[in-house]
Amino acid sequence: MRIHVNDPLDKLAMEKLRSSEYEVTENHLDKDELIKEISNIDVLVVRSATKVTADIIEAGKNLKIIARAGTGLDNVDVEKAKEKGIKVLNTPGANGISVAELTIGLMISCARHIAQGTIDLKEGKWTKKQLKGHELYKRTVGIIGFGNIGKEVAKRLLAFEMKVLAYDPFVKETELDVEIVDLETIFKKSDIITVHVPLNEKTKHLIDKHAIEMMKDGVIIINAARGGVVDEQALYDALVSGKVYAAGLDVFEVEPPTDELREKLLELPNVVATPHIGASTVEAQLRVGQIIVEKILEEIKKL
Repeated sequence: MRIHVNDPLDKLAMEKLRSSEYEVTENHLDKDELIKEISNIDVLVVRSATKVTADIIEAGKNLKIIARAGTGLDNVDVEKAKEKGIKVLNTPGANGISVAELTIGLMISCARHIAQGTIDLKEGKWTKKQLKGHELYKRTVGIIGFGNIGKEVAKRLLAFEMKVLAYDPFVKETELDVEIVDLETIFKKSDIITVHVPLNEKTKHLIDKHAIEMMKDGVIIINAARGGVVDEQALYDALVSGKVYAAGLDVFEVEPPTDELREKLLELPNVVATPHIGASTVEAQLRVGQIIVEKILEEIKKL
């Protein structure tokens, strides 16, 4: 039984994996290399960097488990894996606190111009008068996607005494002081909108030109989920026109964002951006690594 870790895991998680009775290899193989080697691998462990596509799965003659150390599965062809009888594992919720905290940070930075103020000061500019912002207190925030991460975000927003609305087709009620509403209500009533949904056919460009037109003037949009959930051209146009006050982005449709649209988007003064670091904390990576290793070892016992 060979377990191959293609994207790095936490050190303690790797130690636990190596202490098992199985052969463990750890190095990043690009797609062509992985296709050549995958027939010799029983368990493939990835994070977000490796895309486990249908052709990789097809070549995995001995592949029994694909383990994604993280929440989403948009980088794994789940349907192809299911067709081949390959078990797919992930770690929903393990990085929820880290993503939620970054989401709050992006909101505050958008509302209070923290990033622009930092840039201005480093350039020798004193832009105090130009950077008048807004409080979060008593404002209405709409959360799209009320799973593990969405709920962690809500808990923190309630501490700011904000009115919290949430939309999730799979959630009808909650024990939190949060109002479950439909998507149109989120768009029309929210001062701030944050998305916490996976990327799939239903959520692709969920926030598009039409959705933005329904929103309040001066809305703040936060995306720490997946880049494709927000139509970046529509967002850019709305940021330039002033319809959208600011955007906080941790994710992009293409990562790293290299094309012209993304270069323009990142140059806007009302955009706060980070390079997909939502789960990039010591604590989250420790939890994610430990949980995925436990799941792998437990699943192998069933084989």
